[in-house]
Amino acid sequence: MSLAYGKCFDPTGARLGIPTFPWRCAPDGYATLRQLRAQGLRPGGQPIAGQVLRPRYRRGPLVAYLYREDLAKPVRPMTSRKWGALALAMLARRTCPQCGLDAGYVIPTSLGMCVPCAYPDDEQRAA
Repeated sequence: MSLAYGKCFDPTGARLGIPTFPWRCAPDGYATLRQLRAQGLRPGGQPIAGQVLRPRYRRGPLVAYLYREDLAKPVRPMTSRKWGALALAMLARRTCPQCGLDAGYVIPTSLGMCVPCAYPDDEQRAA
């Protein structure tokens, strides 16, 4: 067992407070948020059941929290109101505050306006 592996292995949680496993060595029945979402599940209010650590040399370790799969609940479906609110939010991100037109893409925050308004002398405006 390497030194880094030994520092990240605490299955009882006596040293770190919660059960801790090395990166990619979590036991079956535990999943991260992304893994739960890929299965169509959500934590559903359950507490953190464990963590996986990946040691790094210059900074602190990477941490991913684990949740129990048997206590996870299915993801709530999107309602028509949520879809409508999402569509309006995306429309606001595509609308140029300068000319008021839908740019067809998300306005870059670095420009704050659509590309033709940001660079009016450019030849792209004629095209």
